[in-house]
Amino acid sequence: MSKKILILGACGQIGTELTVALRARYGSESVIASDIREGTAELMESGPFVKLDVMDRESLQNFLKETPISEVYLMAAMLSANAEKSPARAWELNMNSLLHLLELGRENLYSKIFWPSSIAVFGPSTPKKNTPQATVMEPTTVYGISKQAGEGWASYYYRKFGVDVRSIRYPGLISWKTKPGGGTTDYAVEIFHEALEKGSYNCFLEADTALPMMYMSDAIEATLKLMDAPATALSVRTSYNLGGISFTPAELANSIRTYIPDFEISYEPDFRQEIADSWPESVDDSKAREDWGWEPRYDLDRTAREMLLNLKENS
Repeated sequence: MSKKILILGACGQIGTELTVALRARYGSESVIASDIREGTAELMESGPFVKLDVMDRESLQNFLKETPISEVYLMAAMLSANAEKSPARAWELNMNSLLHLLELGRENLYSKIFWPSSIAVFGPSTPKKNTPQATVMEPTTVYGISKQAGEGWASYYYRKFGVDVRSIRYPGLISWKTKPGGGTTDYAVEIFHEALEKGSYNCFLEADTALPMMYMSDAIEATLKLMDAPATALSVRTSYNLGGISFTPAELANSIRTYIPDFEISYEPDFRQEIADSWPESVDDSKAREDWGWEPRYDLDRTAREMLLNLKENS
């Protein structure tokens, strides 16, 4: 059987670009996008789309029985900042969607699944710099709690039932193609839009708040590399640390000034500051580098240049 891929939550920030990348690689008809709503014109016009709700296990089961699928990407989730506003709903979505798919994997309705974790699994007691792959995890947000629990379930279903679950702890992701989805690192996307539209930005984090970040192209490349890797090469069955770049809002503002010299930034921290303070400043991703050859391509300057160039061209 040729590879057939299903992406659940395809219309979100990561899902949109992941869908396009997978279609470019495997052909448009080989990648089925799904979500509870329609997505961008690029996504909708580039290949098949079906409406599927990850919370409806019966519908998912029926679809997978009727449509042979080899790989599933579960990208549906409520992100950190939004999850703090609706903790019970966030837990239900983030956990039940994963458990539904793990059970369907146990029934052999697909052969491989990608599920994203996050740096939100770490907490204030975690080493802040060069955070190890295996370390103390005491997350303080419902998003982080759900991701930590999800990592445990992923490892459990692999060990007990042989479900081939693969995962990355994404850092903050920066993309010009889709708007942010309610995360604590959203400032690193919003700032580019505001820089071009207003020449200034009021940041919801303090100037010196360092966080791990990554340009979306690197995140997509890492996801595909992990899914391409032979199962025997993978030593981590919870979720891999993934590093790209780490910077503060002040450092990002300085990088933007290379291209927009008069850009101004102010700071008005809100509830997201406490979330950011509980997360690492940088992570040790040596396991990903050793196991499946991970290597980032975008530094801070290249990221800023790409964001501003693409936003200008597509405004």
